[in-house]
Order: sequence, then C-alpha cells, then structure tokens
Amino acid sequence: MYSILLSLHSTFRWIVLFTIAYALYRNYYGWFTKDIYTERDNFIRHSTATIVHIQFLIGLCLYFISPIVNYFLHHFKEAIHERDLRFFGMEHSLMMLTSVICITIGSMVSKRKSSDTEKFKTMAIWTSIGLLIILVNVPWPFSPFTANRPYLRGF
Repeated sequence: MYSILLSLHSTFRWIVLFTIAYALYRNYYGWFTKDIYTERDNFIRHSTATIVHIQFLIGLCLYFISPIVNYFLHHFKEAIHERDLRFFGMEHSLMMLTSVICITIGSMVSKRKSSDTEKFKTMAIWTSIGLLIILVNVPWPFSPFTANRPYLRGF
C-alpha cells in the first residue's frame, strides 16, 4: 500500500503543478488585460483547488503509513536533528498544508469578489504564494536538503 501511494503521490504532483501553472496563466492574463471572468475561469479555479486537495489527501494517507514518518514520530528527539527525517516528518507536511490553505483561501475569497479583475487578482496572488511554497518544499532530485528523490516514481 505504501509504495502504491508513494508512486501515486509522486505522479499526481505533475498534475498539480500543471493545473496550478495553467490557472496562474489564466489569472495573470485576466488580471492584466482586465478580461471577463467566465464560467471557464470559474471551472479552472474550482478544478485547481480540487486537484490540490486530492493531492493533499493522498499525502495525508501517506503520512500516516510512512515508515520514515513513523520513525520520526517515535524517535523525535534524535530524528529532529536528521535533515531527511525532519523534512518528511515535519517540514514537508506542514508547508504543503500551508500551500493548500493559501490556494483554498484564494479560491474562496475570489469567488466572492464582485469585479472580474479582483477575482483574477485574488486568485493570482494566493495561488502564486501556494505554488512558491510547493516548489520550495517538494523533494526534488537536485535538492541539497533531502536525499535524492526521482522526478517520477514507478508503480
């Protein structure tokens, strides 16, 4: 179960990143060109938030069955000083929760805005913050802070 969820989480991150990138493109374009906020834009807003939430739920399931997190939680005093253990046991999950909250706030607040420009602007700002947090806290293969992780895990 652990390896399946880990592969799914690794694969689904690309869907999350693509969806957020497309949403940002639409939001910045709409904001700067003062475009009309259409049903398509509302669908993109809702889909982006939903996909981010699905990824978070997969990560949450993974968190509770991960042997790395299990070791971190049961050997906290020693594990907190190990970068990889601390990253997966605490930093990654807390920062990803923060990014999900940012994207959710942007989605909720923007749908209540009255002007189209404000809707685009709100989504662009909050989603940009969420994406920045995500990009910094993904265990990329080139990251100096975590052990090398592949770009894509096989099933």
